[in-house]
Amino acid sequence: MSGAALGIEIVVVFFLALFLLHRYADFRKQQRMVLFGTLLAWYLCFLIVFILPLDISTTIYKQCKIDHEEHASVSPVTPLISNQTAGNSTTATPTKSVPKVCYKPWSYIPDGIMPVFWRVVYWTSQCLTWLLLPFMQSYARSGGFSITGKIKTALIENAIYYGTYLLIFGSLLIYVAVHPQWHLSWYELQTIGITAANTWGLFLLVLLLGYGLVEIPRSYWNASRRGHLLIKTYFKAAKLMTEKADAEENLEDVMEEVRKVQESIKYNHPLRKYIDTILRKCPVEYQEKMGRNMDDYEDFDDKQNTYPSEKNLVKLHKQVIYAVQRHNRTHVQWQILLQQAMHLEDVAKNETSSAHQFVHSFPSTEPTSWLSPYLYTPTLHTLYAPNNFMLSDHVNIQWVPVVYA
Repeated sequence: MSGAALGIEIVVVFFLALFLLHRYADFRKQQRMVLFGTLLAWYLCFLIVFILPLDISTTIYKQCKIDHEEHASVSPVTPLISNQTAGNSTTATPTKSVPKVCYKPWSYIPDGIMPVFWRVVYWTSQCLTWLLLPFMQSYARSGGFSITGKIKTALIENAIYYGTYLLIFGSLLIYVAVHPQWHLSWYELQTIGITAANTWGLFLLVLLLGYGLVEIPRSYWNASRRGHLLIKTYFKAAKLMTEKADAEENLEDVMEEVRKVQESIKYNHPLRKYIDTILRKCPVEYQEKMGRNMDDYEDFDDKQNTYPSEKNLVKLHKQVIYAVQRHNRTHVQWQILLQQAMHLEDVAKNETSSAHQFVHSFPSTEPTSWLSPYLYTPTLHTLYAPNNFMLSDHVNIQWVPVVYA
C-alpha cells in the first residue's frame, strides 16, 4: 500500500472530526477562529487513536525483518542429540533453526514518515494545550471592547495562571542548577520540560480514565434498569432545575445592572458605543425591553449624573458574557433532560400497554427524514425504545458546552 492506509485514515479522521463538530456546534453562531481551534484539537486527538495501530503493525514488521537479518548473519546451529546403542556413544548432529517468516502488513508505512508525523502531532498538541486554547478561552471571556483590550486581558490572565507553574518549576530548576553534582545542559533542560508536560498529562489521563472505567460501564448497567434510571432522571432534573433557577436569577441581576447603566448613558455620551456592545450580547427579549425605555432626546450634559468608568463597563461586559453563557448552557441541558424524562415515562406507560405500538405523550420536536415512517414504525419503536436513550443521553449532556465564544 506504501502509505495509502495512512493517507486514507488522515482524510477519514478529518471528516469524522468535522462531522462531530457540526453535530455539537452551530457553525453560523461561532467565530471561525474558535471553530478552527476546536476542529484542530479534536482532529489531533482522533489521529493519535487511529494512527497508533498502523504504527504498531509497521514497527512489528520492521522488528521482524531485523530479527530475520540477524538470524541470517549469525546462522545459529542447534545440536541434535542422537544415541547409538551399538557403540554406546552419543553424537550431535547440527541443524539450523528455521527463521520466522515476516509478512508485510497492508497498513505498512514507509521509513521516515512516522517520526515526522508524530513530531508534528506532538508539538502542535503542546502549543494548543498550553498556549492557543487557554488564550482563546480567556479572549472569549474577556470583557474588553477592542481587540487590543481582549488580548491584553487574555495575556494577563494566562500570565497569572502559568506564572504559578513557572515559579514552582523555576525554584526546582535553580535547585538543580546550583547543585554541585548535577550539570544541566540545554538538551537536559528540554528533556525535563517534556517530561514535566507528559507527567501532568498522564496524571490527568489516569484520573479521567480511572473514573471512566468505573462510571461508564456502571451508567450502561443502570440504564438497563429503567425504573432506576427514571428515578435518577427525576433527581437530576431537580438538581438541574435549581442550577437553572440560579442562572436565570443571576442573568436577571446582571440585566438590571445593564438597564441602569444604559439609562444613565444616552446616545450622545462618549461611552455609549460600549453600552451598545454590551446590549448586543444580551438576550433578544432584554434588548427589546430596554429599547422601549430609551429617550433619544435627553442630553447627558444637562444632569449631574455619576457615570461608570470604562473599567467598570469592561467588568460589566464580562459579567454579561458569563451570565448569558451559563443561562444558555443550563437551558439546553434542561431541554435534553426533560426530553429524556418524558421518554422514560412513555416507556414505563407502554410496558403495561396491550397494544404493540409505542405511543408518545408529546410529539417529538426533532426533525425526521421522509424514510422514518417506513423504516422506524411504531411497532419497531416499541422494541427499540427502551434503550435508545442509553447512548444519546450520555453523549449529548456531556457535549453541550463544547464551543462557546
